Amino acid sequence: MFEVKVVRHFSAAHRVEDYPGNCERLHGHNWRVEVVAGSVELDPLGMVVDFRRLKEKVDRVLERLDHQVLNEVPPFTEVNPTAENIARHVFECLAGEVPVSRVNVFETDTSVASYYL
Repeated sequence: MFEVKVVRHFSAAHRVEDYPGNCERLHGHNWRVEVVAGSVELDPLGMVVDFRRLKEKVDRVLERLDHQVLNEVPPFTEVNPTAENIARHVFECLAGEVPVSRVNVFETDTSVASYYL
């Protein structure tokens, strides 16, 4: 199995509805997103996916989230914009576009959530 990973960033605010603590109040993060693409075989150029193409696809997803209040951006109008739900959202937006195998979303340098199948 081959894997490649790109790392991207966006800034956004959120609040975790019904959270019993400070995170229920509006606050912001400089989010770090790692997208891992994987494949058993390489394309004719010897790549899982071109890094440029992968970055472009990830950037398209993240530009809708950047400098927003995530609670006001679908699908987070219906589900809490937790790191876990953001990871799933990014994964689902990329599925079918690139061979995504995992998405890691960091709220901070030491707090990360992952989504993969």
